[in-house]
Amino acid sequence: MTRPIVSGGTVVTIFTTDFYQQKCGDEKRILVAGGAGFLGGHLCETLLEDGHWVVCVDNFLTGRLCNVEKLFSHPRFTLVSHDIVDELPEIGAVDQIYNLACAASPPKYQENPLHTFKTNVYGAMNLLDLAERWGATILQSSTSEVYGDPDISPQPEGYHGNVNTVGPRSCYDEGKRAVETLFYEYHQQRGVSTRIARIFNTYGPRMSPSDGRVVSNFVVQALAGADVTVYGDGSQTRSFCYLSDMICGLMALMNATDAVCEPVNLGNPTEFTVLQLAETVIETLTSTSKLRFVELPQDDPKQRKPNITRANEVLGWAPRVTLAEGLAQTIPYFAMEAGLVPQASMAAE
Repeated sequence: MTRPIVSGGTVVTIFTTDFYQQKCGDEKRILVAGGAGFLGGHLCETLLEDGHWVVCVDNFLTGRLCNVEKLFSHPRFTLVSHDIVDELPEIGAVDQIYNLACAASPPKYQENPLHTFKTNVYGAMNLLDLAERWGATILQSSTSEVYGDPDISPQPEGYHGNVNTVGPRSCYDEGKRAVETLFYEYHQQRGVSTRIARIFNTYGPRMSPSDGRVVSNFVVQALAGADVTVYGDGSQTRSFCYLSDMICGLMALMNATDAVCEPVNLGNPTEFTVLQLAETVIETLTSTSKLRFVELPQDDPKQRKPNITRANEVLGWAPRVTLAEGLAQTIPYFAMEAGLVPQASMAAE
């Protein structure tokens, strides 16, 4: 039924079609690309808890081994060290594929913009080809960034966006938009079962403290008593979704019917200004930190608020965790991590 091979220094278990003739109940073999990332690690853990077999693929450019190391001893977990930009190793049949690969933090994806774009496009094509080969359902973690700096709010899926194609965020924004086109065409032309999740700002434990996004940086800065850095005047808005709500949304979308092939917004529609978030974090921690205002980066969106009507209707999904509740779960994690990473000095979103 199985045979081991070595890929990227990791032993991989190959499952042939015999496995599917012998498996029990609803268990599936699921590939999670970017599985050692913030969301990916939680997703791998949840899928294992639900009784599935999980293959985690990550190049560890932004993923962290500590996000999945406690899963190493699990008999249904396999870790593959690999960059999906390159040809995928032979990992055998899969039922589902979650594509969470690609840095989501602006400071991170701007470090190597060409690789960011390749991860989106080449990586997606490699995974789509794998899905076609095995008849798997594949989910793309797209982003609210496809809306750019939107002219309307809240943003519905039918809004085509206001994106700069030649700016510092373009490698990520346009890369994600291109992937949505690939998913559309693979579905239309090749019959691949596809799902597209447009993810809005998500936070929670296991975020890297040096991630570079507002929740992580504000908390790390406030814990250290350092200035909390706010871009512009802080009037730009974001909608913050706690990780457990996002994981539920992603899994609900993956397990929806094939009719749900259009993009679906996943995010919390409760809107906060960045300044409100900074003040909330400082107050919650009773920190001595002061606010420091710096120039707003080019193409930084002024407003982010998802219209989640489609998610309500086709998935029966809506977020449940408030920002206060989510921060109460997230701050202790960052407090524990605070001594392990350099102090964050920027707050980019």
